[in-house]
Amino acid sequence: MPPLLAAPAVPDPMDAPPVRWGVLGPGGIATTFAEAVHHGTRSSVVAVGSRSAERAAAFAERHGVARAHGSYEDLVADPDVDAVYVASPHSEHRDHALLALRAGKPVLVEKAFTRSLAEADEVLAGAESRGLLAAEAMWSRYLPSYDVIRRTIDAGTLGEVVVVDADHAQLLWPDGPERLARPELAGGALLDLGVYPVAFADHVLGGLDAVRASGTLSELGVDVTTTVSARGPGGGIAQLWCSMAAATSCTARVVGSAARLELDEGGSFYGSACHVRLVGPDGTVLDEWAPEVTDHGFRYQVAEVARALEAGRTQTWSVPWEATRRVLAAMDEVRRQVGVVYPGE
Repeated sequence: MPPLLAAPAVPDPMDAPPVRWGVLGPGGIATTFAEAVHHGTRSSVVAVGSRSAERAAAFAERHGVARAHGSYEDLVADPDVDAVYVASPHSEHRDHALLALRAGKPVLVEKAFTRSLAEADEVLAGAESRGLLAAEAMWSRYLPSYDVIRRTIDAGTLGEVVVVDADHAQLLWPDGPERLARPELAGGALLDLGVYPVAFADHVLGGLDAVRASGTLSELGVDVTTTVSARGPGGGIAQLWCSMAAATSCTARVVGSAARLELDEGGSFYGSACHVRLVGPDGTVLDEWAPEVTDHGFRYQVAEVARALEAGRTQTWSVPWEATRRVLAAMDEVRRQVGVVYPGE
């Protein structure tokens, strides 16, 4: 009998306890979050906060949110908010996460968690000192597909992991969102797009050492295209790249001494529609896994945070603090080598 993929063990998000969410920053990704909360879990978004009362009101009306606050301070002080989802630009993640934590609210912070490891350590120290949950919204790592990958590797089905490769490129520059072009908003490809392949390689290899990077910068000094090679603690090699100047199919492979995993058919390697194939050395497809439900992928992270809160934990299983720290340490080194420095660093 040929080797098989491991089955995922991710619980149904609808079985998680309800949480009343406050959304900090009513941008595009907050819309994805709110729709996943309302359609894929028993939780709800009960409040939204923005520096613009008009933007907050428009978001609240669009998503059926009860209260719109014209300041972030009012949002985190809302007594009906159990937890805060931070969806502001990367440059603001540290300050906004700390604002919520100081108000006694657990936080789920969009990826990249902060601009740097130093900023992440400030946030995590603030959460630890208050006994509050802080988690990175690296939504892919909460998905059933990533559980299939992790369990299959742990079962030894691939043998020794030799190479991990992944790419994430979208045509978002120079005519895309303004924030990606602006260093004061921690723009560039790495923190927005490259975090996906870096976090994937970290998930597979359990860490990234010996980081080597090269890239091209915009006239304002943010990275446009970046390539990364690194080594995992067990010797496996990662080959990763990202770009906001072109588009790719966003595929990934985990190549082992006995078999390999291919992630692409059905969607990007980091998405909720991704298929996982187990392929033998001769190219024979030995097994394949596809998700039953492909929409509202953010619901898995919402549900895991809800379970962690109910259990009194300060970290999630899928993205523990050490994983967030490892990924940011690797991206700090990439930025150092490529030459990206954000204002204030």
